[in-house]
Parts: sequence; C-alpha cells; structure tokens
Amino acid sequence: MATTQTSSTHAAPTTNGAGAPGESFEVVNPADDSVIATLPLDGPERVAEVVAGVRANQPAWEALGFKGRRRWLDKLRDWMLDHSDEIADLMQAETGKVRAEAAGEMVYLTDLINFYGRRAKRFIGDEKVPAHSPLMKVKKLRVQYRPFPVAGIISPWNFPLILSIGDAIPALMAGCAVVIKPSEITPLALGRILLAWKEEIGGPDVFEIVNGRGETGSALVDQVDFVQFTGSDRTGRKVMAQAAERLTPVSLELGGNDPMIVLRSADMERSVNAATWGAFQNSGQVCMSVERLYVEEPIYDEFVQRLTDEVGTLRQGIDGAEYGSEVGAMTFPPQIDLVEKHVADARERGARVLTGGERGPGPGDWYPPTVIADADHSMEVVKEETFGPVVAVIKVRDADEAVRMANDSRHGLTGYVFGKTREATEVARRLEAGAACVNDVLINFLASDVPMGGWKDSGIGFRHGEYGIKKFVRPESLVINRFNQKREPIYFPYTEKRRRTLRRVTTFFNARGLKRRLGR
Repeated sequence: MATTQTSSTHAAPTTNGAGAPGESFEVVNPADDSVIATLPLDGPERVAEVVAGVRANQPAWEALGFKGRRRWLDKLRDWMLDHSDEIADLMQAETGKVRAEAAGEMVYLTDLINFYGRRAKRFIGDEKVPAHSPLMKVKKLRVQYRPFPVAGIISPWNFPLILSIGDAIPALMAGCAVVIKPSEITPLALGRILLAWKEEIGGPDVFEIVNGRGETGSALVDQVDFVQFTGSDRTGRKVMAQAAERLTPVSLELGGNDPMIVLRSADMERSVNAATWGAFQNSGQVCMSVERLYVEEPIYDEFVQRLTDEVGTLRQGIDGAEYGSEVGAMTFPPQIDLVEKHVADARERGARVLTGGERGPGPGDWYPPTVIADADHSMEVVKEETFGPVVAVIKVRDADEAVRMANDSRHGLTGYVFGKTREATEVARRLEAGAACVNDVLINFLASDVPMGGWKDSGIGFRHGEYGIKKFVRPESLVINRFNQKREPIYFPYTEKRRRTLRRVTTFFNARGLKRRLGR
C-alpha cells in the first residue's frame, strides 16, 4: 500500500532536538489544519545511537526462541485490543481517516500477530534436508535461518500502523531488532504504541522509533542490516541505491495504478459496490485502489450510471465511534494538488467528470469522490497513480482489449476481474500483477497466507505468508558428518588407487543405464 510521498512538513524551532539540535516538526490534522503535536527531529547521531542500542540487545531477543518472542508479541496484541479506541482517536487526528478505517488497522495487526505467532517456526525453523545423492547420505544436512540483526522500516503516511508495525511483526518474530522511521506526517499512533511497548508492556529494548524527514530515513538505511521501504518508486530507487553501497538487502513496496476489469457476464450490483469501495476506501489513498476501470461495451453505460449513483450516496466528513462517514480527508497536502492536476487533464482531453471534481471549501484537505467517464490512455489519471478519491472508467470492446490495456502500465501491484467465475479467473491469470482478485477487491491484503508484492515499478520483495518472514532471515547450511572416520576418501594424499575407486563409485551413482554404470 504505497504512497506517492514527498518529503514535506511544517518545521518549527525548538531546543530539545534529539539528533538535530534546534529542529522539530509539527504534525497537522488534515481535517482542519490544526497543529496537534510538535516532535523533535532525530538526526544521524541519534539514529546511530538508537540502532546501536537495539543491536546490542538483539542476541538475547533471538535467544528467546519462537515461543519466547511470541509471548511478548501476544502482550502487544492484547494491549492494542485494550487501547483500540485511544489509537483510533490518534489515527483520525493525524490522518483524517473516517473511524471505520482508523479502527481497521488494529484489526489487521492483531490478526497478523496470531498468524506469524502460529506459523513462524514452520516457516523459518530448522530444516532437515534429505541428500539427493547416495554419496551424501553419510552427512546430515540441515538449514537454519538466522535473522538480520537490525531491520529498518521506513513507512508511509497512508497506513501508519499497517505499513510499519505490520512489517515489524514478522521481523520481530524472526528474531530481528526493529527500528521504524514513520512518515513525519503521521508518527503519533505509532509513537504511542512504541511507548506502550517500553513502559506499559515492558518489552525488551529491541523495538524503537526515530522521527524525522528524508534525512532521518537516509541515516537509518546507513545503519541497519535490512531495509523495508514503502513509498514512491522514485524514493524507492534512491533507497535501493544507497543500500547497495553497503550491500544491504531491501524489500520495496512502491505503489500501483491498479485496474479492475468488468466483463459483460459480471454481476452488476456486486461490481458497482466493489468498485465504489475499492476506489474510495481511505479516500483512495491505497496503493491497491481501483484507479482504472475497464468495462465491456455492452454494459458500459449501465455500469457508469449505477456507479455514479452509488458514489453519490457516500458521506464525506470526520466521524466518531458512530461510524457516520465513508470518506475522510486527504492526509498529505501535496497529494491533493496532484489529484486536481489529473482531473483537470482528463477534462481537457474530453473525459466526463460525473461526480466531484473540485477541491472542497474551507480548512483542511478535502476532495470529494470523483467519477471520470470516457477516459483513455492519453490521460494522466489513467497513465499514472493518482492516489486520491478518483476513479477513471474506460470502455473496451472485449476481454482481450481489457487485458491489453490493463497491462499497459509501468505498475503491477494488484488487479481485479469481475465476471462469471471461470471466465474471470482465466482473465485474471493474464494480468501482469503481484496479485489478482476475482469478483472482489483489496481483500488480497488481508489474506496473510499468500504473498503480497508488486511486479514492474511496483517494487521487489513480498509481504505475508512464508515470503513475508523469510526476507528477514538468512539461511545457513549445516553439513554434519555422521561417522567421523580418520580420513575421507577425497582427502590427501591423492593416489591412483583412490582415483580409480572414486571414479567407479561416482560413475555407478551418477550414470544412467546399467552398462554405463558398470563401465561396460
């Protein structure tokens, strides 16, 4: 779920900066532009100090084993469940999310703790490996997985907990120490949870946070042993290049411009409902958002009309525990400028803007749910990730044209196909994406059992499943001799007699065909 984040924040002078004396930054509520917190900025020296601290404690954390680490993460899960309303309040204040979506992040995290708590040992526990050759059966073959000592996580503003703690959970279960650098736009809910880990849960000092802008993230890349980055492909390339200087491995989730194909055999009502939620959930600030809708010609007009009607029922605003709205504010101020640019370009090129299409009045960063019909691939709203509450609808002749146009993108994160199950599944198999959903949207991110990652410019590496924890570990092969004779046949000294014996033995086991095996 990446963002198109750039580095921007409100700076203010202070005297208590932890790593960059005299600097701090303000956290602003995007719903009304009010300042809700001022935090010290952590510079390179502070980052190095934090990483060194958790690095020193990591061996003891690894030594706890899976059961010991799970006990601490279970305590974190229980704390989050007990304080879900408090965290949702903070999330709403710093992101502008509606209540249902702010609360949903905690549901994902608590489930993920249970998922990796139960499966980590199966995914990365010691493996017994059978020898492929009879010649090697005199050895025991084992693989153990050792964690990277310190994993650094650089997380975005659109899902401040899912895309930070959600990556920390498998890393911690693997035995890594973890340092997170959140977006300077949305650090508060994460900071509260990290404070609870230290002071209320009393967790081991292997889980930390550093706050700041791009310079803080850059300093973190230079200190850690593994980097998990979620953000724009432009910034992701810089992170990868910097990490390459120290041969630090990376996992990059870099956003998408995700297509949804609606075949003529699709259930119209379900398709419309799914497209509406898939396009406007979290105000469209989801890397997996439905941004491009390809609809077959025979059902195009009806689909556009029903989609327009459904989007028109959405309520926009900030709500509370009563869940009174579906669409919140936009979190990152520069993003609304990009949304305006893409909508204006579509208008100029002949598209119809059927709902929304203009920035909301008053304070805060509000953009209404916007449906654009008769779009095409000449338009920025189709070619690039808009990352806002906008969906573009494109008419296609048939499924083949829909697949061709859906794949005509530099991104390849997720795709969606609606239609009769067998037909839609065959179409979904042809999409160039890390994941494809049939008759559903976004749900693949909640399917922790299967990998979640991108193709093309949408990144490298995967979350979830076995992939999502194995990236935080390194395999170490153990080859253990069974009999411990004084001298192996391949040891010195080399003799003609040994050479002939070894040749006969290896030929017998490696050759195919009785005559060749027997040397005849």
